[in-house]
Amino acid sequence: MTAETSQTLDRGLRVLKLLADTDHGLTVTELSHKLGVNRTVVYRLLATLEQHALVRRDLGGRARVGLGVLRLGRQVHPLVREAAMPALRSLAEDIGATAHLTLVDGAEALAVAVVEPSWTDYHVAYRAGFRHPLDRGAAGKAILAARQKAPGDPGYTLTHGELETGACGAAAPLVGVTGVEGSVGVVMLAEVVPERVGKRVVEAAREVAEALR
Repeated sequence: MTAETSQTLDRGLRVLKLLADTDHGLTVTELSHKLGVNRTVVYRLLATLEQHALVRRDLGGRARVGLGVLRLGRQVHPLVREAAMPALRSLAEDIGATAHLTLVDGAEALAVAVVEPSWTDYHVAYRAGFRHPLDRGAAGKAILAARQKAPGDPGYTLTHGELETGACGAAAPLVGVTGVEGSVGVVMLAEVVPERVGKRVVEAAREVAEALR
């Protein structure tokens, strides 16, 4: 801590991070141990966060992230989209295919930003807001593959005809972005994905990740 920071705010944010990292919630005692503060401090932090609906406590007394974080989360997608657009635009123009940024939303993949190439005679129409299961399409499969791979080894995923007949997809996961799980990719009308496309989407995913850090 420095003279310019707030210890109470820091502790409150740490509480939210701890709760976000668990599916079953945490007790006051558990939070007290993890934060290294006494239970009275934790009670005060939770009471304040509850007033803003950022934390809720179940009947057993375990604290969990509250629905109030959803109101904050609604503003995340526009910020992520804005940061990703330069890399997506470059990718779309370079490859001549529709580029997209896809994020995890529950058990689905959600396209939050899409850029279509300006110079092609035809390309796949794709829209922001499009959803599909994580286990179908290159965007979702790249995310799932990243969960199984070692850090620093993103690789890329190729698919054909899984979301649209005759369309190929290539996608690479975002790596090293805290709190964001997603992928960058392209979709094109082709029998096979050209060899250079895989490496190019990995490069674009790296650029987007750097913009989000």
